[in-house]
Amino acid sequence: MQTVLFLCTGNYYRSRYAELLFNELAGKTGLNWRAASSGLRVKEATNPGPIAQPTLAALAAAGIEPPAAAIERYPVQVTEAELADAAQVIALKEAEHRPMLAAGYPGWEDQVIYWHIHDLDQATATEALGEIGERVRGLVQELAADSTSATSGR
Repeated sequence: MQTVLFLCTGNYYRSRYAELLFNELAGKTGLNWRAASSGLRVKEATNPGPIAQPTLAALAAAGIEPPAAAIERYPVQVTEAELADAAQVIALKEAEHRPMLAAGYPGWEDQVIYWHIHDLDQATATEALGEIGERVRGLVQELAADSTSATSGR
């Protein structure tokens, strides 16, 4: 089982949605991948609970009921071990997360894939989560195609 690690600032909203959506879609596709998520600057006092309400609402709208443990888990700070263990690391906004990686995890800033998903300061939750949904669906399709190619010997 390979892992894709989604990173955002607080591991409360964007990366959690990407993780839970990816795991739902990967499971339905039979993909031998799972997602995890962490934050680059987790501050417990910033978030009023374990996971953002817009994230839960978007999952519900998509017909996804994540496991209780996933929605009860509080945000976690990424570790070097997580970065090293992941087959792919995706930070959700390059302008925001590249400097955080460079400062806190030197060398990793050039080893991750960057998407360009705005936080709530520049986009609504609906816009941001919609973009994440599109990108995650595309990633699952890409990994499924790669898996099919690998197993068919192409």
